Amino acid sequence: MTLRALLPLLALATLPAHADIYRCIDDDQYVTYSNVQSRHCKKLNLESQAAPAAAPAAAAAPARVAPRTPTPANFPRVDADAQRARDADRRHILDSELLAEQKNLQQAQKDLADLPLRGVGEAGAGRANERAQAVRERVALHERNIEALRKELAKLR
Repeated sequence: MTLRALLPLLALATLPAHADIYRCIDDDQYVTYSNVQSRHCKKLNLESQAAPAAAPAAAAAPARVAPRTPTPANFPRVDADAQRARDADRRHILDSELLAEQKNLQQAQKDLADLPLRGVGEAGAGRANERAQAVRERVALHERNIEALRKELAKLR
């Protein structure tokens, strides 16, 4: 390729990526996050503009520590009491989400235990396996959500 052909590609590569994130709650009260809006989804207000996630190969490389720059004098400050209240609200929200996920996990595990072991005939066995797989996926989803919530709670001061 010539330099003339590469310039438009380089210009596109430098554009920031942007995606709206939606929190979706389905009829069974399962929470999922998506970049595609659908029924029962609400757009999340992402106030901070975080840097795009690094590629997995880049994540394995040792992180470089950027030099610290002093905070500008005119940078808005949050009162310590207001920050403590925000942190308490965040902890309360995470705790309630964790409790809800634990209840959902228990229900999914109960549903899995209550599934019949065999279907009637070959067609029934196939449907039973599909139902069992769907319930196992729900159990795994709730386990992942619980792990993520516990990690977030551990990060709080």
